[in-house]
Amino acid sequence: MTNLAKTVLVLGATGNTGFPLVKQLLTRGYSVRVIVRSLDRFSQELLKNPKLKVINENLLDLSHEQLLETVNDCGNIVSCLGHTMSLRGIFGEPRALVLEAVKRVCLAIKDADIKGKKKFLLMNTVGNRNPGDNVTISEKFILFLLRCLIPPHYDNEAAAAYLRDEISSENEFVEWVVIRPDSLINDEISTYEVVSTPPRTIFNGLKTTRSNVAHFMCECIENPSTWNRWKGKMPVVFDK
Repeated sequence: MTNLAKTVLVLGATGNTGFPLVKQLLTRGYSVRVIVRSLDRFSQELLKNPKLKVINENLLDLSHEQLLETVNDCGNIVSCLGHTMSLRGIFGEPRALVLEAVKRVCLAIKDADIKGKKKFLLMNTVGNRNPGDNVTISEKFILFLLRCLIPPHYDNEAAAAYLRDEISSENEFVEWVVIRPDSLINDEISTYEVVSTPPRTIFNGLKTTRSNVAHFMCECIENPSTWNRWKGKMPVVFDK
């Protein structure tokens, strides 16, 4: 029987944060499942890892039954999905990639044969302000423009709102955390901080190493104290 707590489904596993997350999870001894359109980023050595299972499909093309089968025996689901930073990626379809993925996965969790709460971790952005955040008038104006003009920003906001408002913190099937990194960079794991609200405005952001975001995700999955501290919340992660 699959150990649900030690099995993780990663969405967006070929991305700049999803890929280091997969490697960190495997290093920690987790069984990892990924749904990817391309295997280009996965080395043969990584693909031979017996704890890695690759589903070579487009997530949104999977039927509910296929997704249900994948989610059924995973105790943890992490979405690192995002839009490609190109004109087609920003303005082309699917404009609601993240929202649709979150909705479909949550529905699959609800219909799963193996009951019990599953952890859902959603990588988001510090540009998505939580209702409890202190937001200046100038920030509100810029965020309004982003929401109206940049589809990926609206998609991120809508996906987080779906977990926060529709799934809520009292759902009997899903417990969630929305992780909000600041200005993302590529570097090795280093010291970082996790706080409830952004310490700066969006005009004066802080660097966040992608490997640190992946590390925090691993900590949420592995350590009950970390999970209990942040479940149902939208923590902000940035480098020290």
